[in-house]
Amino acid sequence: MSVNSPTSPSSTSRHSRLYTRLFVDERIVPAATQMKLYVVAGSLIFLGLVSLLTLWWSVLQPELLTTMDTAIQAWLEDGQTETLTVIMVVVTEIFGPIALPIIVLAVTVTWGVRAEHSWRPFLLATGILTGVIIVQIITRVVGRSRPPVDLMLYGPDMTFSFPSGHVLGVADFFLIVTFLVFSRRNNPRMAAVSYTVATLLVVATALSRLYLGYHWTSDVLASMALSLVILGSVIAVDTYRTTRVIPGAHRSVPA
Repeated sequence: MSVNSPTSPSSTSRHSRLYTRLFVDERIVPAATQMKLYVVAGSLIFLGLVSLLTLWWSVLQPELLTTMDTAIQAWLEDGQTETLTVIMVVVTEIFGPIALPIIVLAVTVTWGVRAEHSWRPFLLATGILTGVIIVQIITRVVGRSRPPVDLMLYGPDMTFSFPSGHVLGVADFFLIVTFLVFSRRNNPRMAAVSYTVATLLVVATALSRLYLGYHWTSDVLASMALSLVILGSVIAVDTYRTTRVIPGAHRSVPA
């Protein structure tokens, strides 16, 4: 009876198949499409970084953003109703730190198992995990306090406020999924609808966190800015790893 060594042909073949399934997902695009993807990625990273750093600097300056943050908080407080509060609680729970990771895990595992290549679900999981790590670091470095406890409508939360992990998680998940799905499909109308829905879900989550009294407006804006950086990075990495340009290729994959 023979036993395959770690360097045997069958072992090498298994490793090669695993690598191909996880890291190879090539697609042919015109040079113009590849360049467009890089430009979009770079623009998102630049815009997100500038916005995030500006907000970061601003929250460290006493009273600089107080007027905006407190005015919006007061406006939302004036509009509170029992029905609206229930809706906001449902939104914040669905996309909270318990339910959202379950949704992400279910989507990632199901997609990874059913897909011919696991590159996109792997990239989705990596992008979201990167966002979680970064936001935990920033919140501790900035150390910004949340709004007063008496404004919190769903129990006290004494953790740091800037930026919002809720909003970042939702933005990363829906925006990255939308890109990874529609970057492979030539359906601009459906892509536009999907990006619009993703944006509305992000805004709804941000409003729920503000309405329930757990974040300042600058917190959720910083999360959106950070999500642009992560989305741009995902687009850049995916473009570098998967797009191949063949001279004379006319088949276009939408950005």
